[in-house]
Order: sequence, then C-alpha cells, then structure tokens
Amino acid sequence: MKEDLETLIAGLERRHAGSVARLISWAENRDPRIGEVLRRVYPRTGRGFRLGITGPPGGGKSTLITRLAKALRAQGERVAVVAVDPTSPFTGGALLGDRYRMIELCEDPEIFVRSMATRGSLGGLAAASEEALDLLDAAGFTYLLVETVGVGQSELDIARATDTTVVVLVPESGDGIQAMKAGLMEIGDIFVVNKADREGANRLVSDLRSMLRLRTGQEGPRPQVLTTVATRGDGVPELVEAVATHRRDLEESGALEAHRRSVLKQRLLGEARRELLEHLERDEDEGWEDLLDRLARREVTPHDAAKSMMERLAISGKAP
Repeated sequence: MKEDLETLIAGLERRHAGSVARLISWAENRDPRIGEVLRRVYPRTGRGFRLGITGPPGGGKSTLITRLAKALRAQGERVAVVAVDPTSPFTGGALLGDRYRMIELCEDPEIFVRSMATRGSLGGLAAASEEALDLLDAAGFTYLLVETVGVGQSELDIARATDTTVVVLVPESGDGIQAMKAGLMEIGDIFVVNKADREGANRLVSDLRSMLRLRTGQEGPRPQVLTTVATRGDGVPELVEAVATHRRDLEESGALEAHRRSVLKQRLLGEARRELLEHLERDEDEGWEDLLDRLARREVTPHDAAKSMMERLAISGKAP
C-alpha cells in the first residue's frame, strides 16, 4: 500500500495521466489514503488558475471548453478540465460523460480531462471536486477548467470554488430571464452568448449589458459580455483575452488573494461540518434515543436538542 501511494504521488508530480486519474478516484471514493496524499502534495497547490464555466444546459459549454483549452495550450499553458455531471442512478458515475464530448483533447498529454459525478452533492458540484482540483493544481496544471451541470445551486457553488466564473448563455429559450431567475447575473465575471449566429443573439447581448448596469454591489470593472460560435471557434481568442484581463485585475487589486482566502474558509467549515456529522453518525449512544424521545414528546425543540448534543460531546471529550 505504501509503495503504491509513493508511486502514485511520483506519477502525479510528472502529470502521469493514470496516476492523476487514480488519485482523483481515491478522492471520489473517500479512500482513507487520500488524506495522506493531500498532506504530501498540498504545499504545491495555489499556482493553478481556477476557471469555472457554467450556465443552463444546452448552451454548448463542452464545445466552448474544448476550444478554450486548445487556445490556452497554444499559449503554452497546461490545462486540466473537470466536468461535473449528474450522477447515474445505475453506476453512480457521471451521467453525461463530458470526456466523450471532449475526446479530441485527450490526444494532448498536457491536457487532462475528467468527468465527475455530483453523487448527490447539494448544488451539483461534486463533493470531491475541490480535492480533485487540489491534485491537479499540485500536478502542475496551470489552468483548471471546471464545468458544472448548470442547474439549481451549482452556479453558486462554482463561483465559490473558482477564481473567475464564465456564464454561457444562448439566444433561445429566454436565457436572459433564466439568468436572472438562477442568480447568474450576480456571480458571472464574464458572460458569453454562444451560438451567436442564431437569431436573437444581439438582443440577448443588449439585455445582458442592460441588466449588468443594474447589478448592485459591483466592485471594479463591469463584467464583459462576449459572443462566440464555439463550433467554429469564433470569439474564442476574445474570451481567452477577457479571462487574462480579469485574472490580471484580480491579482493587481488583491481581490484574488481575498477571494481564495474566503474559499478556504468555506472549505474549512465544510470539512469540519462533514467530520462532525460522520462522528455523530458513528457514535450514536443512549443520549440519541433520549433526545429523540424528548423531541417526539415535543419537550424540546430540534435547535435546543442539537445544542444539548454538542454540549454533551464537549463535556465528554468525544468531539472529533
């Protein structure tokens, strides 16, 4: 086991695709060895730039990411793509399988593509995705692209976990209204109207710019609105430049460091919450039944029962 771990870590440092994939699987499956791996490689993280791509389904995100990854590679960047998909009810794996839609990227050894399942994660971003990003960061990939399923809470999750968020919309299906309903206007740093050769593209661009002028709490420059036709590669160079400009603005203003610190705080709280829940589920004792009985008799509120449980853990010294 020790030798296997050492071999995989050495492979990770060489960006060996098989080693990277195996370690990400450990993170997904909560393999107990992943903790030691992360302890060993975490000091190497923090250098890769994390770019989130989200938006409603059917917007051509995977095609756009393929073009974007190729453009970044042409600039000498090493690119990793994590495509977060819904979970298959049969296999527990990624249902849409973005890596098949991005198969041409796999021909380049400096591009790594991985589909990950949400596995019931609230909001749609896989629970192990952040650990996967850490592994890819430690492996030396300079751009980490994250695509989400683009529904529900996932857009907010991706904004929290990445440095820059690109929101992809299309002219059809009233995407302007959908963007407002989903809260996309609040979290997007760059807006892309893809399939811009279709009717209604110019109107959507105009609507987005009007809505962005009304966005409250905006600091710094207003988000850019770009057009692309990903199938042809139109507009992709402009998108690459917009990402570089936003990154430069974040770094020069100090906002990047502040945002990453906020991300780490949320991860710390999330990990602590998960550890506590796992501890409570492992160590059910007579106190649980007593509290449940009192709850059932309406003698105590769930809020007060939870506080009592935590106080008992602290006094007993059983807290994790």
